Amino acid sequence: MTQKLVTIFGGSGFIGRYLVRHLAAQGWRIRVAVRDTQAAAFLKPAGNVGQITLVPCTISDPASVAAALKDSDAVVNLVGVMYDRAPRGFDAMHVTGAETVAKAATAAGVERLLHVSAMGADADSPSAYAQSKAAGEETVRAAFPKATIFRPCVVFGTEDGFFNRFGRMAQLLPFIVLFTDTNPHDATASGAKFQPVYVGDVVEAMAQALAGDGHAGKTYELAGPRAYAMREIVALVNRETQRNRLVLGVPYIIAEFAAFFLQLLPTPLLTPDQVKLLKLGNLPSGKKPGLAVFGITPTTVEVVVPTYLKRYRPVQQTKKLRLQAR
Repeated sequence: MTQKLVTIFGGSGFIGRYLVRHLAAQGWRIRVAVRDTQAAAFLKPAGNVGQITLVPCTISDPASVAAALKDSDAVVNLVGVMYDRAPRGFDAMHVTGAETVAKAATAAGVERLLHVSAMGADADSPSAYAQSKAAGEETVRAAFPKATIFRPCVVFGTEDGFFNRFGRMAQLLPFIVLFTDTNPHDATASGAKFQPVYVGDVVEAMAQALAGDGHAGKTYELAGPRAYAMREIVALVNRETQRNRLVLGVPYIIAEFAAFFLQLLPTPLLTPDQVKLLKLGNLPSGKKPGLAVFGITPTTVEVVVPTYLKRYRPVQQTKKLRLQAR
């Protein structure tokens, strides 16, 4: 029997690499559509010989998208950017690009389209990122009504850009920043709340959505088992990195001022729009189904995050722990 072919846009990113490995283990033929095939070559060993192919593509080019989707049974769109900078800005990637993929999938007769959006996607959000994600969902629905849409909370895992960023901060600086609206030096100032979801749980749900029936035209909110205030996250990072850094409270208004300049770096460390997202937090609405529909028990932060935050520990602490384990 011929194995089904899935085309994954953005397959070399954080979530993408996990999804490629997961689907390869299930026997899918996988076509990874990326801008730089050389940079994505690390994905090839995730499958058997010839199981995973890399094709050059940018979702701003309808012709290359159509070519990437040829003979595909399913398609996953994981393309996303965290800062708005032309030519790969929010509208270009999250709206126009998503529409291009959805229209091409319809034209190619693709059976299933899985579009990955974001928790908090909302046309009325103060964040341009969240607005563009909501607009992207609308364009996808219009072009491919049976698309399945996933809205994950902050996704954590070994290569994530959330806990690792705080871990790096603890490693390099004498403090860890806590953004808050209240008196930042008050111990009760907890900051916004987040409900991180494990990347392994996300890709398991994605695989089920691609292989099973009953998910067409539905939107899912994927979240972890519990919400964490920003102060709890900072405390966890401090504990697991064994740095015991000072927690430096920073009001959002000051954070936005600093972000105005930080966004000018070649790779922005922080943008004003990201500050808005941090202020909003990242929690499920509770109005959409989640991981339970797929029979998945969410993995806790405490099980996974310590395994990779330890890379930010002082060398002498890591050596001490190794000696104690003998």
